[in-house]
Amino acid sequence: MREYVIFTDSGCDIPRATLEEWGVRLLDLLVTFVGEETVYPDSALDPTAFYDRMRKGDMAKTSAINVEAFLEAFSEEAEKGKDILYLGFSSGLSATFHCAELAMKQLSEKYPEGKFLAVDSLAASAGQGLLLYSLVEMKKEGKSIEALATFAEERRCNVCHWFTVDNLDYLKRGGRVSPTVAFVGNLLGIKPVLHVDNQGHLINVSKSRGRKAALKALADKFGELAEDKENGTIFVCNADCMKDVEALEAMLLADYNRKIDRVVSIGAVIGSHAGPGTVAIFFYGKQR
Repeated sequence: MREYVIFTDSGCDIPRATLEEWGVRLLDLLVTFVGEETVYPDSALDPTAFYDRMRKGDMAKTSAINVEAFLEAFSEEAEKGKDILYLGFSSGLSATFHCAELAMKQLSEKYPEGKFLAVDSLAASAGQGLLLYSLVEMKKEGKSIEALATFAEERRCNVCHWFTVDNLDYLKRGGRVSPTVAFVGNLLGIKPVLHVDNQGHLINVSKSRGRKAALKALADKFGELAEDKENGTIFVCNADCMKDVEALEAMLLADYNRKIDRVVSIGAVIGSHAGPGTVAIFFYGKQR
């Protein structure tokens, strides 16, 4: 079996240092602030500083990883005789995965003896990260690149994404809610509960009155959908609101005697659309 390398992108919100420990190569989506020319790699932006800017009114926009960037990074490993597995940010939310597929096609033509596999995670943030973590553990066990790709394709729609935002204005800017809904919701303290569907799209599911109720709705979804409430892995991400993560964990402990396995910060790419105060929980479930 040839040696292979796992690649991912910054849509997974797993810190670069952690990915290096896992032996995973990272490519960054790009971020710019409206009115500025500087282009930032996603993982280079400090989350706290980024959300401070958002709270002050700065707006950010994001860009997919282009074909050339993928081809350059993939080629570095292909030239060493290594196969490649890329787990990508949901094609329902970004053009990044399509660019990776195009790069893989060119790579296959240049290195016909290699295996170059791309899997659309249909996931975002630490949902993509949770699926990636499973692949890393499988690789440690000596599983083949084909086994990892098959697992990812078969299990990606069991990765549950449930999250809530603190301010509807950011979803309004992205076209997820109307200006009227955002205005009334913010006025009345309505907190939406959303998830990512089987096509990798963001779906508004329900509304909760107040932050505590929204966090309880996330905990309840774990209880309702989790495959293994006792031992299943739980990832949580947050946009500069660790107190809410602590509140969510307290609910999980009280209701299911479960702690969170890994907490990560939501990076600038996801955060630019969701805004500060976003909290999300991810776990393997019976269904999304």
